[in-house]
Amino acid sequence: MDKLRIGVTGSGFMGRTHVDAAHRLESTDVVAVSGGSRAEALAKDYGIDVEPDVDALVARDDIDAVVITTPHFCHYSEAIAAAEAGKHVLVEKPMATSLADCDGMIEACRSRNLVLSVGYHQRFRESNKTTRDLIQSGAIGPVRCIQSSALFDVQSMRQDAGFGGMWSWWTDPRSIAHLMNSGPHNIDLCRWWLDADVVSASALSGTFREQNPNENTSMSLWSMSNGAMVSFWSSSVTPAPGFPGEAFRFRLMGDDGLIDLDPYGKLQISRAGADWVTAFEQPPVGHEDSSSAFSMSRMQAYCDQMQAFVNSIHGNVGGEGTFADGRAGVAAIVAILKAAESKTVQNI
Repeated sequence: MDKLRIGVTGSGFMGRTHVDAAHRLESTDVVAVSGGSRAEALAKDYGIDVEPDVDALVARDDIDAVVITTPHFCHYSEAIAAAEAGKHVLVEKPMATSLADCDGMIEACRSRNLVLSVGYHQRFRESNKTTRDLIQSGAIGPVRCIQSSALFDVQSMRQDAGFGGMWSWWTDPRSIAHLMNSGPHNIDLCRWWLDADVVSASALSGTFREQNPNENTSMSLWSMSNGAMVSFWSSSVTPAPGFPGEAFRFRLMGDDGLIDLDPYGKLQISRAGADWVTAFEQPPVGHEDSSSAFSMSRMQAYCDQMQAFVNSIHGNVGGEGTFADGRAGVAAIVAILKAAESKTVQNI
């Protein structure tokens, strides 16, 4: 089977991540990159071409699929350009910044029989897969409550010269909210684990510790279609050193037991009143340090996601985030932000 030929939009941290993932696989050939001040250096590092813009990239006849890693507000226009050029699309989360844009992307790909996938790489981390297996097997009974957090200090990443970039998109009003960046994985994992959708949300949101027109901190409460309750605390300005183990954390209560998951640390389970048992422990991912961010501890999930995307294009079961999963994430985030603004519960 011929290799799937990949083009990547965006040359920042996530652009390099997807170029690296495609470079590692036997099933893909990364061909070119476009966009961003680091495109030339990225292309040189991987021996690929640089295109001046998205239109030039998607016009190439030696590219079969485009991976979109640019700022969130660029996703719609780039996906449309790729679809109109007959290219399959893998778009980083969030899928877009509005439901209208999500729907436009879906129709553009669906009408041309193209695959549109969304970058929920956390589905491919062993800790998260093991959590799904435990829940689906009934290990803790029906899940009633989930407590979730995504807390970090963006200043520490901005100060790491290895990550580079201007970070200007972070405070661009078109980015809408930090929640567009932090919420999709938490939402997707809860949906994926429970096979349920977010159906309503209430929330409070604010912007603290920086000059930023966008939200950077939210506390929200969701109801799921299976009756489960989820609380979610998200912030990009948690003062260093932060709360240990709370950068990405889930605590799940079922009728018959508990799960405590740190996807960057331990997955622990307690059943029928027994002591906690470690079901899985994630080796260090290295995502917070540019010097270790491209080790296989972090990159394996992205390689597996890229392979799943390839499988879907070839008509096989992929397992990556679908366009429906991407749209559901944006729908939940829009509802959370509307709930905070209106001080009302928002149904989805």
